Amino acid sequence: MTAEHDHEDEQNRLLDDDDDQEISIPGPGLVRPRRLRRTGVLREAVAETRLHPDMLVQPHFVLPGSGQREEIGAMPGIVRESADRLLTTVAADLELGLRHVLLFGLPAEKSPTADGAIDPDGVVPAAIRQLKREFGDDLLVSADICVCAYTDHGHCGIVRDGEVVNDESLELLAGMATVCAAAGADVVAPSDMMDGRVGAIRVALDTQGMSDVAIMSYAAKYASAYYGPFREAADSAPAFGDRRSYQMDPRNVREAIKEILLDVEQGADIVMVKPALAYLDVIRRAREAVRVPVACYNVSGEYSMVKAAAHAGLIEEGRVVLENLWAMARAGADIIITYHGRDALRERWLP
Repeated sequence: MTAEHDHEDEQNRLLDDDDDQEISIPGPGLVRPRRLRRTGVLREAVAETRLHPDMLVQPHFVLPGSGQREEIGAMPGIVRESADRLLTTVAADLELGLRHVLLFGLPAEKSPTADGAIDPDGVVPAAIRQLKREFGDDLLVSADICVCAYTDHGHCGIVRDGEVVNDESLELLAGMATVCAAAGADVVAPSDMMDGRVGAIRVALDTQGMSDVAIMSYAAKYASAYYGPFREAADSAPAFGDRRSYQMDPRNVREAIKEILLDVEQGADIVMVKPALAYLDVIRRAREAVRVPVACYNVSGEYSMVKAAAHAGLIEEGRVVLENLWAMARAGADIIITYHGRDALRERWLP
């Protein structure tokens, strides 16, 4: 038998085998979600969660003086810099689409009563004036309102007999907020977690003719181990004890909603959950509980872990950053404070 005849026999055998098999054709009732995942353009068209540069806030750490720039070892890519250098950084960020900054100050001197926090010529008010003079309403400027970087003990309020006292701290925090608002801040962001500070700040702003200045409260700020790198960046580690007597217990969510509702009642225009990734459930609960914008803070530890893993070649940085930011937005965040913003836009990680 020739090779040609062998080939024909093999083809006939395969056809006969096919005749013996029943081909199952899916009926019209089969649901096919994969249809909407077939191409990149199609996936973009039906995406439920979207990110826009206007959702992102870039934090900055401001040094006194001029011509100053310091790398932050625990946070690759993030620096401390004086206001004159900050102008150049912000101008480049604006070109990328980052239009909202959050300022933290490192004063020239610390004191038990945080005198530098209420100095109209202090490091943050001076930076605010320069930024608003340079960029006007093209740049949204928020000022963090907390005295931990200004006190020699590193706590977020006045200390009496080894205790952080609540009510005595309110006047100091309100004073810091009004000084920053008078310098031109669009938003003041109290992060101290003293009871009643949002109401005290709202009254102080309104009575001094600054009722247009918004309050973005760190409403549910947890006592978190994720803040480690920030304490290097802001030189704000407590000299004794910890902050668990005023920051929230990580085990609690009902308490977070209580704090959030209290802040809205006292005049908060935006409420924040901090940190973000370990508290996505809190972001979701906040979004369901209030009708004001919800912010979250993708904090230093979350940032540094991604950077370290990417440096070690363990992850693809851009994809992980995008996935994390999507998770925050999907949970309900309207505003995301993140150190990844510049990289995300410069490297075109956002679709």
